[in-house]
Amino acid sequence: MDSGRVAHRRKPDIPVIRPRASDESQHIQQVNTKSLELSKVIRLLEDPLTANLKERHLFVLKKLLKRSQIGFLLKELTGIAKILNICAEKVKDHPDFVPILCEALKICGLPFLKERASDELNYAQDVVEFLSHMGCLMRVSDAEVRQQIVESVKSFYSSVAPKQLLDGTDHLSKPKPRTFHSDNRFSRLSLRLQPTSPGYRLQLLERSGLAQTLLLSMAALENQPAIKLQLLQTLQILSSSSDMNCVLILSARGAETICLHMNEPDPSGQILLRSSKILWNLLERGSKEEVTAQLSSMECVLSLKEAFFHQLMNSVRQSDLQLTNDLLVITTLIAENPNSLLIESSFARQLVVLATFPELKSNNPLVHNLKLNFSNEDLKMKKLLLNLLVVMSKDLAALQLYKEERVMPALLAFVKPPAASSERRPGSGGQEELQLQALATLATIAPLMLDDYKSCQGNTHLLLLLDWCVKKDAHFSQGHSFHATGGRGSKKAQMRHCIRVLRSVVSSGEDSGHQSLCDQGIMNRLLGILMQMEASPDEEDVVTVEIKSDILMILSMLCENDMHRKELFGSEGVEMAVHFLRKGSSRFYSGLGHNKLILSTVDCVWSCIVGCYTTEDYFLAKEGAFLLLDLLSSSPRCGHCSILATLLELCDNRNTLSHILSWRDHSGQTAPRLLLQLWREEEEELKVSRNQHGGIADPQRPILSLYQQEDTQLSFPANVPSAAVLEISENLRSKIYSIFCKLGFQDLPGLSAEHYVTLSIVRGYLDFKVGEVWEEIIKELSLDSVRPISPDEEALSTIREIAEDTAGRVAAEQNSILEQQEKEEIGEEELMYKEIMSRWKQRELTAKSWDSYVSKTSNYEILKEVKAQREKYIESSRPKPKYEDAAVHHTEHFVGQVMSVESTDAQGPAGAKLMLARAPIKTVGQDVAGPTTQDPEYFSTVSAKD
Repeated sequence: MDSGRVAHRRKPDIPVIRPRASDESQHIQQVNTKSLELSKVIRLLEDPLTANLKERHLFVLKKLLKRSQIGFLLKELTGIAKILNICAEKVKDHPDFVPILCEALKICGLPFLKERASDELNYAQDVVEFLSHMGCLMRVSDAEVRQQIVESVKSFYSSVAPKQLLDGTDHLSKPKPRTFHSDNRFSRLSLRLQPTSPGYRLQLLERSGLAQTLLLSMAALENQPAIKLQLLQTLQILSSSSDMNCVLILSARGAETICLHMNEPDPSGQILLRSSKILWNLLERGSKEEVTAQLSSMECVLSLKEAFFHQLMNSVRQSDLQLTNDLLVITTLIAENPNSLLIESSFARQLVVLATFPELKSNNPLVHNLKLNFSNEDLKMKKLLLNLLVVMSKDLAALQLYKEERVMPALLAFVKPPAASSERRPGSGGQEELQLQALATLATIAPLMLDDYKSCQGNTHLLLLLDWCVKKDAHFSQGHSFHATGGRGSKKAQMRHCIRVLRSVVSSGEDSGHQSLCDQGIMNRLLGILMQMEASPDEEDVVTVEIKSDILMILSMLCENDMHRKELFGSEGVEMAVHFLRKGSSRFYSGLGHNKLILSTVDCVWSCIVGCYTTEDYFLAKEGAFLLLDLLSSSPRCGHCSILATLLELCDNRNTLSHILSWRDHSGQTAPRLLLQLWREEEEELKVSRNQHGGIADPQRPILSLYQQEDTQLSFPANVPSAAVLEISENLRSKIYSIFCKLGFQDLPGLSAEHYVTLSIVRGYLDFKVGEVWEEIIKELSLDSVRPISPDEEALSTIREIAEDTAGRVAAEQNSILEQQEKEEIGEEELMYKEIMSRWKQRELTAKSWDSYVSKTSNYEILKEVKAQREKYIESSRPKPKYEDAAVHHTEHFVGQVMSVESTDAQGPAGAKLMLARAPIKTVGQDVAGPTTQDPEYFSTVSAKD
């Protein structure tokens, strides 16, 4: 039926009478009310009395579809769904219903129509059920029906309702003349309808489960490859646009279903491509773990293996090579699942053979006819194979496979300077990418295959490459790949990965490998590289800082337990460590990795310097202890543990103690004060109970942290350390206590009373910890319902009392310290008040002296009075003659000398304070001894006129 063509007949002998607007709208409403009665259509189709009226059914259905050619109304969808189901049942016996069903499904591809804005919300559930019924129509075996269902679903995403139909015109025929009033009525009616929003149907499609229904219908399309391909295209669209659709597909084991059908006969060559795209969408938008779990079965692995090698051997176009790489990526993701059967299916062995081709010659028939032109896609495949080696290395069976297929020699074939290996294949850029990828693979595999690594002289290969990295020549890295990040225009990328491989090999702890590296002079080479990089004018970046950190880690692991290697570290290594320590922690959070560099430097000091007296003394001579303390005071909390541990080990050298005690920071803080401050911060972090002065608040729990109190109801096995023991290694208090045991607890510089309060806790830390352990033993016995024998119970009670007495004694000592401090503060306050009073008294005397001076100079009578008093005083102060005849001699007294002169802020003569001494002038008849010398007399002012 051609629903786009509508036949209209006119009766020319009957005049056209145009009704009024109100009458016309009322007529249209009445006509459509009758035509919208879908219940009558459904009754006609279902009524047993009319069940055989096929022609009548077809006529009514054609009329219904003609009226709905611009889309179905939301309120009609429930009835339309019933009609579609009835038609689907009639198709089995009456093929004439197939065009009707296809036409209805074609209309389903158009947007649904709404009369009001609220229809979308009111009829949402009807839409969900309609779309679900629509997917169930895939049960109809007719190919045309199935194809139309798939196309309608695809049209949800790719098409909209034709504008001509929404305007009331036919998009397949010419516009009708305006004289046809029936068309005008239909046009006006259609203009009142609006299509639903674009996302409305897609959102409800997710809730309908249509994607899951379409996936399940794949089993019925074995003999219809064309429709199956279109169904895969539809599933690709559904899975690429919605996470919910991916969840629904996976819930029906969609990944497994797609994988098992990807190798079916396909003349178009598109089924495998569409299947891989669907799997990609499920991996990206669905649950990656669920997808890999479904694809890890033996059937799926074999199917994937067949598809991969079919593409590998028959790939001609670039798109075929891309599909091969996509399948390889999916295989890599499956390999991450520990339950995958790649090795059991022999797929892994064949992939390993490909990974070693063409570096190693192989008799495997798989690579006999394989040719790689090292195009971009071939390069990607080679890199993916190397990456697959890393992923599969977690399985011990894969390591045995690597040994059998000689993976280690193939990887070491890449570890050659580019000058020596550039002749192997064209394309220096691709060769560089493969070399860096191989080095990254070695960093993971070499520690797992040390025997193969040593038998292939892996250390020698790496040191040769490292020497090439240090040389200055005309090589410039392209820096195109991920592993070449930060190395463009230099050899920094090669050096970075070479150092990484060395670090991973050294970290395995195999002593023969360490000795081999040291015999080949790796320590001097690494120290030379460090100083060369430090002398470079280039600005530091992430790669440079990482290389320095890794070198320091390698040196630390080589020297940690070997005294001879510490001696080889020598003065050059000490100067290098001091150089990095001088940088401090100012760039700790720069984001370039300086935090790792600082911690690696401290670890290098601990492992390479501490323990060897020659390097220790040279380190101390270079102010190494001062630098560690500077770093301790400025670094964040995460670095304190390593620094304190290094200082503690360094304190075994007697020369260290004087350095620690003489250290001062920029604010004058001493080392004991810094350590006590760290102790207080640590206890604050642990939420230890302390009073306002930092003293013991609870004698029963003098050092117990809040976290230990929360675990008091736990009982630990005998072979598991308790919380009190674990706490020693998890915080700084034990290290600070040990350092103070080296420094002593007396005569420490720069401590205040509060610091002495904390110091008393530090001094009793070991006693408190012993009591804490015994308290845990008592509680565990109680939790396990174990009653000690009487002597043991008495001993435990005594231990508990001793611990509490010790805490009480320390608390009393702290109170004494605080009381003594309070007395000292009161004494200092009194002295300050006395000094203030003395100053005010001096000001009063100065003012009084000035007033006296002013009165003498301004009032003559006062001046005469003063002069008379002075003369009287002088006369009375003269000594009387000892003999009678001495009275005839005139004795005069005058100032003999000025003892001292002091200037003040007062004006005039009062501004000078003189200390004068009188001395008599003796006459001839006087006694030689004379009177005793008078004490100096203090005058606040002296005038020349007086």
